[in-house]
Amino acid sequence: MGTGHGKVYAVDVRWTTGFLDSPTTGAEPFWLAVTGTTLSARRDGGVFATLVPARGDAYLRAQVTAGPARAHLDLHVAGVPEAAGEAVALGARVVRDAGSLVVLRSPAGLEFCLVPWRGERVCPAAGRWPGGQASRLDQVCLDVPEDLFESEASFWSALTGWGREPSDRPEFESLARPAGMPLRILLQRVGSPDAGMHPDLACDDVPAEVARHVGLGARVVREVPGEWTTLLDPAGREYCVTARSPF
Repeated sequence: MGTGHGKVYAVDVRWTTGFLDSPTTGAEPFWLAVTGTTLSARRDGGVFATLVPARGDAYLRAQVTAGPARAHLDLHVAGVPEAAGEAVALGARVVRDAGSLVVLRSPAGLEFCLVPWRGERVCPAAGRWPGGQASRLDQVCLDVPEDLFESEASFWSALTGWGREPSDRPEFESLARPAGMPLRILLQRVGSPDAGMHPDLACDDVPAEVARHVGLGARVVREVPGEWTTLLDPAGREYCVTARSPF
């Protein structure tokens, strides 16, 4: 068990990484432009690459994998075997134990990884774009079937030690992100029987930011005026541009 600020945590999460999982590398130029990052050298036979920020520590990565384009979350911890044991005790299931990292599934079936913390601590700042707006990919949303929501929200809160926070919209709930952590975790009740994850951006001008994304190759799916717009990236991955502060 980890500790911090006088509170006991199930897993001592030191950093978070959002993964963009795609069947090809075709959408990577889009995400590099959206986030203002550059691509690292590819690793492990071309499977993995890091989206490298101009300043700060990396928290976004890309992976070529079978299946439709999607997202997953990595939790960086001081001790992977110990953290995996805690996750299993809370209801997760091990998919693959590679020693240096462990792939697991949450009670609702969401895949995530426990990986070693390498000293990351500097969160990159929001980017400012030619339209004048600022944005940052700052959130991974967990889309959870209504009947699994309570157990899934309890699992992620217990796993991270981050408290549950209600939203002004009943379908949403977030976890209280510690200061300096690059990604928020949002949970959303959905009508689908299958759980999933998608990335979200915060920005201070949604129409301007959406127009930038469309110009880069995204397609608008739906709009909730004043709150968010849902889009598909060039690989067909759903994500949202939201009217939250990117700072």
